[in-house]
Amino acid sequence: MRGKAVSGKAILVLCLASFLGGSLITSRTWTSQSHNNNHPIVNHVTASNKLGEFDHKLRSLLRFAERLELQQVRYYLQSSVGNGVTLQKPKSYSNHTLQKAFVVIGINTAFSSRKRRDSLRQTWMPTGEKLKKLEKEKGIVIRFVIGHSATTGGVLDKALDKEEAEHKDFLRLNHVEGYHQLSTKTRLYFSTVVSMWDAEFYVKVDDDVHLNLGMLATTLAQYRSKPRVYIGCMKSGPVLSEKGVKYHEPEYWKFGEDGNKYFRHATGQIYGISKDLAAYISINS
Repeated sequence: MRGKAVSGKAILVLCLASFLGGSLITSRTWTSQSHNNNHPIVNHVTASNKLGEFDHKLRSLLRFAERLELQQVRYYLQSSVGNGVTLQKPKSYSNHTLQKAFVVIGINTAFSSRKRRDSLRQTWMPTGEKLKKLEKEKGIVIRFVIGHSATTGGVLDKALDKEEAEHKDFLRLNHVEGYHQLSTKTRLYFSTVVSMWDAEFYVKVDDDVHLNLGMLATTLAQYRSKPRVYIGCMKSGPVLSEKGVKYHEPEYWKFGEDGNKYFRHATGQIYGISKDLAAYISINS
């Protein structure tokens, strides 16, 4: 019988406890040594070295923690495949097995964007039987992604029910629609699609973007053999700590000292991630 795997969080806690304990012993040793060495230049050099050591150890620990979490994701995926277990699915899909796909494309949309959706249906997005054929033959799944209104079952939801009955191209999330909840909606989208489709990639795109499906499929195919893929139009920029300016960051202090930049990330209009990263989001949501 295989023993129960130790959770990544438990291992991380033990690592942090060991690291802090070691740091405490090091700091005490450093303090006792400083009493025997009062030369200011030597003290300054020793302090700089110790700080450098501490920073190096902290970075190593963080990298180790990241590897542990990703190993947990890989173990979870392998166990699921090996034992016939699927990722936890929403209740409405609890009786479904995961459908294989090459890529799932979620088009982020809103109640007020009917004209945009119709524009996409009339241009690059197949409809009806062609949409089903694309899924079956190419493994490309496309859905408009939307939640529900603040008043569930209200006028907006009923209008969407009618549109969905006509086109059958929606993925409806258990989420209240709102401009200031877009990041939560995106996280919920990835958590939901990875529990419904066993795809190699998951893409998020806005409903005002006209997509070249062939180019997207060709580009993603180049990354099939690579782990932890995060692809898009990557950028970085300064963290704006000054109040009153456009794009002010209320939690600027989380990014370090003034003048620091955001971590490199994809612009929101379109980006894609591989299955292991989508599973990571789902497990840690």
